[in-house]
Amino acid sequence: MELFDLHGDVALVTGAGSGIGQAIAIGLAEAGADIACFGHASKGGLDETAHRISALGRKALVLTGTVTSAADLAAAIERTEKELGALTVAVNNAGVAAAEPAETLSLEKWQQLYDVNVSGVFLSCQAEARAMLTRRRGSIINIASMSGSIVNRGLTQAHYNSSKAAVIHMSKSLAMEWADRGLRVNVVSPGYTLTPMNKRPEVADQVRIFERDTPMGRMAAPEEMVGPIVFLASRASSFVTGIDLIVDGGFVCW
Repeated sequence: MELFDLHGDVALVTGAGSGIGQAIAIGLAEAGADIACFGHASKGGLDETAHRISALGRKALVLTGTVTSAADLAAAIERTEKELGALTVAVNNAGVAAAEPAETLSLEKWQQLYDVNVSGVFLSCQAEARAMLTRRRGSIINIASMSGSIVNRGLTQAHYNSSKAAVIHMSKSLAMEWADRGLRVNVVSPGYTLTPMNKRPEVADQVRIFERDTPMGRMAAPEEMVGPIVFLASRASSFVTGIDLIVDGGFVCW
């Protein structure tokens, strides 16, 4: 359908080297967009993502850096616009997960997680908006988590949960600040998702618990985040801003 067509759009995806970020980058290309794949060089995967995008007949650009660096983000957007065209869609997916009892959690570990999950998302939004606001057009989509709305049973992750709650409310605040200047800001909050991290043999028992506790009886595939992202990136959501779209197989209903 034309409403979901992204031909002519240029999208930047952070954390595009694996898991949900890789699936989103490829999915946006399948919808017609050209993609700038941003990620940390040491984590790899960006070249594979770009290769799969190119195989779809779309342009792909690999950009290395960290979302905690305003300079890296500014340089990435400058290069994106120079080589692919005006930035119209941004998906801020880069983030880290961790679990540790609150009473033993060090301030250093708290701050490291917040630097990426909260400050990194803000710096990404800020850099993207600076480009988009001049043209009064753009869709920014931040990846949070259902853990920003609920507390996961059996997991001790006060720092992670609160960081994702911060992303949700930050996104609503930015959506309201930029609503009258052509920018839409929304959130997709995945539930338990079968990323490479959750395919490790040592977490098999935990995965079974996640599946048991999800009403649909399974974890999401990373590709199941693509539809919600394409919706929020496209004209199909032209009157949608400031929402947290939870994609969790019904988990938060229980």
